Parts: sequence; structure tokens; C-alpha cells
Amino acid sequence: MNQRWMRRVQVGGMVLGSVIVLTAADTGTLPKPPVAKKVPHVSEVNGRKMVDDYYWLRDKPNPEVRAYLEAENAYTDAVMKPTEAFQKKLYGEMLGRIKETDVEVPYKEGDYFYYVRTEAGKQYPIRCRRKASMEAPEEVLLDVNELAKGQAFITVAAFAVSPDGNQLAYSYDNTGFRQFTLAVKDLRTGKTLADHAERVGSVVWANDNQTIFYTQEDAVSKRQYRLYRHTAGSADPDALIYEEKDEHFDLSANKTRSDAYIFLISGSHTTTEARYISANDPTQDWKVLEPRKQGVEYYPDHNAEFFYIRVNDTGRNFRLVKAPATDPGSANWHEVVAHSPEIMLDDVDFFKNFCVFYERANGLPRIRVSDLRTGESKRIEFPEPAYAAYPYVNRVYDTTEFRYGYQSPITPASVFAYDMEKGASTLLKEKEVPGGYDRTKYQVEQIYATASDGVKVPISVLRLKGAKLDGKGPLYLYGYGSYGISIDMFFNSNIFSMVDRGVVTAVAHIRGGGEMGKAWHDAGRMMNKKTTFTDFITCAEDLVKRGYGSKDRLVIEGRSAGGLLMGAVLNMRPDLFKAALVGVPFVDVMNTMLDETLPLTVGEFEEWGNPKEKAAFDYMITYSPYDNIEAKKYPDMLVKTSFNDSQVMYWEPAKYVAKMRAMRTDHNILILKTNLSPAGHGGASGRYDRLKDSAFDYAYILREMGIEN
Repeated sequence: MNQRWMRRVQVGGMVLGSVIVLTAADTGTLPKPPVAKKVPHVSEVNGRKMVDDYYWLRDKPNPEVRAYLEAENAYTDAVMKPTEAFQKKLYGEMLGRIKETDVEVPYKEGDYFYYVRTEAGKQYPIRCRRKASMEAPEEVLLDVNELAKGQAFITVAAFAVSPDGNQLAYSYDNTGFRQFTLAVKDLRTGKTLADHAERVGSVVWANDNQTIFYTQEDAVSKRQYRLYRHTAGSADPDALIYEEKDEHFDLSANKTRSDAYIFLISGSHTTTEARYISANDPTQDWKVLEPRKQGVEYYPDHNAEFFYIRVNDTGRNFRLVKAPATDPGSANWHEVVAHSPEIMLDDVDFFKNFCVFYERANGLPRIRVSDLRTGESKRIEFPEPAYAAYPYVNRVYDTTEFRYGYQSPITPASVFAYDMEKGASTLLKEKEVPGGYDRTKYQVEQIYATASDGVKVPISVLRLKGAKLDGKGPLYLYGYGSYGISIDMFFNSNIFSMVDRGVVTAVAHIRGGGEMGKAWHDAGRMMNKKTTFTDFITCAEDLVKRGYGSKDRLVIEGRSAGGLLMGAVLNMRPDLFKAALVGVPFVDVMNTMLDETLPLTVGEFEEWGNPKEKAAFDYMITYSPYDNIEAKKYPDMLVKTSFNDSQVMYWEPAKYVAKMRAMRTDHNILILKTNLSPAGHGGASGRYDRLKDSAFDYAYILREMGIEN
């Protein structure tokens, strides 16, 4: 389903001198920051008058809007100009830890081995295959660098090869607005066909090698709301199969690994309903598996003569049931795995003779493999206190090999083959980190901060081994805490440009996320949302108290819904932080959630609440960052956005900065950086462009900590 997408960015660094506080008083050479004009816009909701002086910034075609954003960019450039050499140095370090020419682990599908490779100097990946073995000649299926020619932005989403291997259906976006165009390529001739559809989401082939099912997004709400059937190579109009009328719901389609069924899932943030057909008969009528019931999510898969269904009808953390594929409704459900309050059943993955369970316990991901013939179950063990573990690409149904990925803050991305018969893992590849990377220099910890209600909140920490924890050093804290998304600990080679400079880096796994199961999400959403913010403050205070760093050198970061987190905690405790990076932030909560014409709004009533309802309004207005800016001192801030962001519109951060400038009483630095080129919610699309953005961010954060080289 659509979400205000989280971008995981973890940074860190080392003390090389005294703390430097950059204020306007120190920088006589700086131009004055831009001042946005005030044009009061008055609305009344639930008997309360709301005045928005910067509503005019929503008028995207207005040249004054672009002029204001350009003025902010010019001011940001002036503030950051002294860091240009540092940015260049950081970029060189980051690039030096990337193996620019590389090949991902191939995966088998049909008669081919598919893989992705990169080449030095090229921004984008190249998708290839070889027939029967990796010794066969290479066939380039999609060179995204070629697709990108003449484009400032490109990203590929769907990538689906027909069962016979002859045609490729893929989707791409060249605007950053996350609206994808469907294309079909004949892999026998290399020709791109005339097939075309706009605003496409899921793309699934039926087994006849001709029929493509795809979902389409509503042009305004960005909700995937229609399913179409298309015949590859045909100019005939596509058949509309299903339209989801309820604005809370999105559609997604998928085919089972068994190749027997295609499922269409209608899903809101709290409820789902599945339809299905045989993948061998794409024109048959779709059947509803079980009618939707508010608050119940279920997700089906297929194995042998059964549907297996992961469902949260008896508990928030889900159980697994099975039913005959001939009549899979709830009357025939038989429990396979019971609900557990301690273990979240995140997902299940079926092979012919095995089932893989993806679980969460104690804030960490787990993988368990069960033999469907014997019922015997084995856990895959992971060696570190904080890590990420997840499935790799597994397209073969009748196999004993399951491939999974593993990484941690100090272990590079690794792919393993797990023998499901023997219970043994074999490392296929660990991503190489050039430049003399030495994992033994670093320490990863999982610690816990105690919230005011006694709940233990996990914090993952990465630092130099043997670092002096005297409460004086630089400290970086990242947070998100929304949508039940778990922030697992991935490897990020960029981060060592900070950790090597002595910065202790940490991630707060606060409520509202999914690290501890569905209850953890529930405890930080709707009328419990402020728990997310107080948890983050608790984590920051705990780290400072333990000596991991000084609050005078504490820099925090959050993006998207994590940007909401930043705005809220900066309003609540501006004294606790030296600076904040506030990325693509959802800060104008009230105005956005009151406007049902905006993308995502209606579907997200189940995450934040509907402010047209008085109780929700009265609660949401107490934390909405834009509405709670006050005449007081705030820390330094870097606020970032993209003019073409589809998830959080550019005007939210722009309005936030304009109001913050007008209200705050300090002389601390506030800068707004808007990517005015085609770019999306995650920023630039090219890998070298993204590195330049990271170098800019790191230079800002490190300088705020007093580190300038």
C-alpha cells in the first residue's frame, strides 16, 4: 500500500577540534535569509479558526513560489560554501568504499540465470541474463543507463519476464513523482513494443505468455485502484477487471511461486480482502477468498492443494491457517501456527516441500524453515546483536535451496544459500568494500532506554571499538516510528566517514514502528502518536546519560514520517539537540490530513486519524509540527525536499521553514534545500548523484558537531 516512504539514512563521524557554533552573528559575509511574504488563508474546522500565512506556497505554477525556493537554495549555498572542500573530501571517501564495477548474485528463473551488474562511471544498473548457465553468452535485458539518456531522473519499478522467457514487462518513472509507465520488450528481437499504460503499479504475467495484469493508480489520489487485463502486442483496449471503490484501499497483484494462482489484494492500513484466479485461465471470473472485515488483515499463498493464509483475526501478530484451494473461505480454515503475543509473523514463503517463516522477536528479525512433510522446523541463526535478515530472490518452487540476505552495521550485504534439507547455510557473496575497510575496528550494541511508562525501547549503536564514552563526544541519532515499519540495521559504507571521525551513531526503534510487532505499531499511531515522540526524546536522553555523547554535539535526523518526528521533538525539546536534518518532512499534518484531494490522505486516516472528527482534530493539533512552532529558541536545522515529491508535497517543508523563520527568537542557522530538478521522495536517482547528496548532508552534520575536515 502507499506510504509516506521512509528513506533509511544512517550517518556518523570523530572529533578533530572544539565545537564550532555557526550563527548569523559569526557570519557577516552571509546574505540575509529569505523572508516569505504572508498571505493569510483562513479556514474553520471543528469550531476552530486556522490561519495559514504561507498557504500561497502550494501554488506550484506560480513563479513567485519557485523564486522563493531558489532564494532559499542560494542562501543554503552561501551557508554551506565553506564546506565545499569538505564535501568533496567526503564524496571521495564514500566513493572509495564502493566497488563501482560489480555483479549481484544471479538467480534462476525458468531456463535463465538473471543478474544485475554495475559499471564504473555509470549511474544506473544493467539487468542481464544467461541461458542455462553463467558460462553462456550474456544477454542485456535492460540497461537503465540507456533508458536514462536525456533524462535528469529515472527509476525502474516492475521487472517481470514472461514464463517462456520471451518478453519483458517493466515500468519506469522519469519525473520523480512515482507515476510509472508500463513498457513491453520482445527479448527475441530486442524491440520495445507499442504496449503502453500510465500510472502502473503491480505487473503480473499469466501462464499463457500473452496476458499481463496490471494495477493502475488514480491520477489525483495516487491510490492503486484498478486492475486491467492486457494482451501483449495487442492494440485492443485493455479490459477493466476490478475497480476498488473504497478510498481507504489500494490494490496489489502477485502470482504464487507455484505458478498456479494470481492474487489481487485490496488493502487498507488495517484491513484486506483477496481475490484469485487460476494463472492458467486469465479470462475466468475472480473469486473473493474471504469478504473484508474491518480490522482484519489476511494474506494468502498457495501450496499443493491448499491455500495458506496469514491472518490477524485472533491476535495482532498474525497466525497461519490453511484451507482447501477449492473452497478457501474462513469456514474451512484450520490453524497451522497459532498467534503469539511475543512473536510477530511478518510473512511466509512457500516452496514445494518447505515453508519459510519471517518472524520478529525482541526487536529483531528471525527466519525459520519448516519441512511441510515432517513438520520439523529449524531456525537460521544470526551472529550479531543488531542486523537485517531478509529473503533474496527465490523464483524456483521445487527446490531445497532458499536464498537469504544478511547484513549489519559492520557486515556488508551478504547472500547465503540455505539447504532446507540439511539446515546449513553457505555464503555465496559478501559485497566487497574497497579502501581497507576493517570491521574489527567497530562495535555494534543493542541497548534499551526505559520510557516513562516503563517500556524498554531498543536502541542500536555503532561506534569505534574502545571509544571513550565520557559524555563529551559527537552523537548522531536517527528515528522513524510510523506505519509499523521496522528500521533494521543495514550496512551503509558511507557511515564510516563519520564513525571513523569519532561519532557514535544510533537508531532509536521507537513505538509506531514494527520492530516489536503489531502492538508496537499500535502504541505509536492514531491517538497514541505522541508516544513516538516521547520515546525518541527518552532515547536521546538515555544516550547522553550513558556518556555516548554530549547534547551540545547531538545531531538528529528523520525523513518523511521521520521528518514529522523531527518537527515534533524540536517543538517539544529544542534544548536537547544541537542540530537536526529534517528530510522531506510530513510537518503540515493538519492541512494535509484535512485535504482529501491530496495523494495518500484518505488512506492514512487509519495511521494518523481524520481531523474532520473533533476528537482526532483535538489530539492531532497538539503535535502537528507546523501548527506548534512557537516564539522560542530552536537548534540549527537543515530541511530538505524535492519540488516533484509525490509523497510529501514540497510546500510542507517550505511553509515550515517560512513560519519557523518568522517565529523563532534565536540566531541559529535554518536552511532549506530544494531539489528543483526532477527528483523524488528519495532524492536523486543516479548513484553518484545520491553520493553527492550524502556528502552534503554529512558535511552539514559533522560541522554541527564541530568536525570540519
